[in-house]
Amino acid sequence: MAFAQLPPGNEKGVSMGHLHFRVKDAAVHKRLLVETLGAKVLQAGPLEIYQLPGVHILLAQGTPSGSNNGTVLDHLGFKVQDLDAMKAKLTAAGATVLSENPGTRQMFIQFPDAIKIEFSEDKKLDQPVVHDHIHFAVPQIEEQRAWYEKTFGAKLGMTGRFKAADVPGVNLRWNQADHRLPGIKGTSVDHIGFEVANLEAFCKKLEAEGVKFDLPYRSVERIGLNIAFLTDPWGVYIELTEGLAALDRKAKAGAH
Repeated sequence: MAFAQLPPGNEKGVSMGHLHFRVKDAAVHKRLLVETLGAKVLQAGPLEIYQLPGVHILLAQGTPSGSNNGTVLDHLGFKVQDLDAMKAKLTAAGATVLSENPGTRQMFIQFPDAIKIEFSEDKKLDQPVVHDHIHFAVPQIEEQRAWYEKTFGAKLGMTGRFKAADVPGVNLRWNQADHRLPGIKGTSVDHIGFEVANLEAFCKKLEAEGVKFDLPYRSVERIGLNIAFLTDPWGVYIELTEGLAALDRKAKAGAH
């Protein structure tokens, strides 16, 4: 696998950053990520980060309140070069097939702790696995799309039949829900993360626009990251980071 860096940010300096799982047994997930999906392991102080093309994944050891399935974040999505080979590897490693669509070359897989992930085949990929999308489910699709457009500079569009919005490194897409679904904080997909250039100024601008932070901007020296946390109006818990992209560059330089 080529060295997998996060993509450059959009005009607001925002790109996909990471996914943070809350899991009962981090070692099981580490094996799935590293041995099955081919993630590289990066170190940020005491923090272990699993790097895949377009995204980083972090693991927090603990008991999740439940699955992401049935929440505002319905599932996560990756593209793969070879769906059949990936299915064989995932199931051998302990993941479960929830459903398959041979016609569209898609499958839904359940990781331990009931993390629901869609895998779609794209033979044109130049890497075995690439991060693709996050799929929300809300009653107010247009309002949430507009919020991501205003807040993070997401570009609105369509992905197949789904209303969608693009941030570099991730396609956000939506299912229509008939009622408000639970938020994700505390579940097996505890939060999603965006990497932001000049995070302190970005947070000040959001605060001036009335955005409330769960955890205001701060620098965490022991892991070399600047961070902030907020929750979108529909219950998606979001971490903003500054420093993951620099970690990528440092790791790439050290690999040569």
